[in-house]
Amino acid sequence: MASKLSKVNLNDYKPLREVIFNTLREAIISGELKPNERLMEVKLAEKMGVSRTPVREAIRKLELEGLVKMIPRKGAHVAELSTKDIIDVLEIRATLDGMATGLAAERITDEEIKGLGSIQIQFENYANKDNLQGSIKKDVEFHDLIYKASRNKRLVQISSNLREQVQRFRVIYIKDYSDPRELIKEHRCILEAVSNHDKEKAVECAQRHIKNQERSIMKAVENMEY
Repeated sequence: MASKLSKVNLNDYKPLREVIFNTLREAIISGELKPNERLMEVKLAEKMGVSRTPVREAIRKLELEGLVKMIPRKGAHVAELSTKDIIDVLEIRATLDGMATGLAAERITDEEIKGLGSIQIQFENYANKDNLQGSIKKDVEFHDLIYKASRNKRLVQISSNLREQVQRFRVIYIKDYSDPRELIKEHRCILEAVSNHDKEKAVECAQRHIKNQERSIMKAVENMEY
């Protein structure tokens, strides 16, 4: 369990309970602590080099955020993302990403276009090598740069508020449902449209990117039912 978790930095100026909370929260969002994985206070405390009390407090707070669920007689587990949760996230992303990509097509600089192209090359290299963590990192950077290029601070802020839900979905989707070849093709479509300052095409590519994800997930779910 939680093999990558390590001792926390006790020199951090934040209260210990907050450090533990943020550490566990990030481990859940990044997929290091997997959906439905049991969270055992003693083992977590040992791995992070702290007492059980701040771990217990962190788990309770994570439960309030919906990232942890308490199962009677079985203890605390990482909350699963249901298909409905994922579809809800995708519906929001389709609207926000479409808007951000359209604005980026109008406002992106030549330097940002160059940066976006560089990120895409790295994304393709990771995806072709089935490097999950590398692919996720570059996917985040790709979309973050597009939001930055939109020059709309409110839009960036709204996206940031949904970052955790989107990141949990991103990890699960890229790992379990995606076809690297399709992801590369969809990113290239977005890159080309934004680079050409083609707003209409950029919005179309961004929203198709999300819709394809929704179809892939729904198809996988349907196959599981038979």
